[in-house]
Amino acid sequence: MTVSRTPVVVLGVGQARSRLHDLAVIDVRTPGEYASGHLPDALNIPLDQVRRALPELRHAAERGDVLIVCASGNRSQAACELLAGEGIAAATLAGGTTAWAAEGNDLDRPAASTARGAWAMERQVRLTVGTLVLVGLALGLLVHPAFQILSAGVAGGLVLSALTDTCTMAVLLGKLPHNRPRAADLESTLTALRSR
Repeated sequence: MTVSRTPVVVLGVGQARSRLHDLAVIDVRTPGEYASGHLPDALNIPLDQVRRALPELRHAAERGDVLIVCASGNRSQAACELLAGEGIAAATLAGGTTAWAAEGNDLDRPAASTARGAWAMERQVRLTVGTLVLVGLALGLLVHPAFQILSAGVAGGLVLSALTDTCTMAVLLGKLPHNRPRAADLESTLTALRSR
């Protein structure tokens, strides 16, 4: 059976805000990023779990419009393209939660007792990249000049990341335990999505 590809719709912040009560909002960031602040009533299904949630997302799209969000719009665009390939209509939020917050809209944050205190993925990447560069330079000065290859490799990775608009470091960091959803969290999210 061939599934027809549906077009990816991009909603601006104003459009999304005016329709928020009619949308099933899915945040595809990591659980730590989601906990740092998300659109009101958004459910967290990390990008690497979207395939697992296809039946629930299809059901949600059949009942109404689905809005996929992330920090800047890149991951939500990828999720929308994946869904479009499965014949599931979904929109992405232009500029993501960053644009949402920049326009003065509120972000929901879980209670401090239930939130895992993790940084946004971009911040985690900056910390990791900066640390690797400094370690490479320090080892190159103190141990052997060949260790500077580490810093050069990281710089090359940054250039490749910019040229391809991808981030291997973010993918790797996304696999760390604090960035992965607990099985119970994802199951409760899918249950909540089924009931909407």
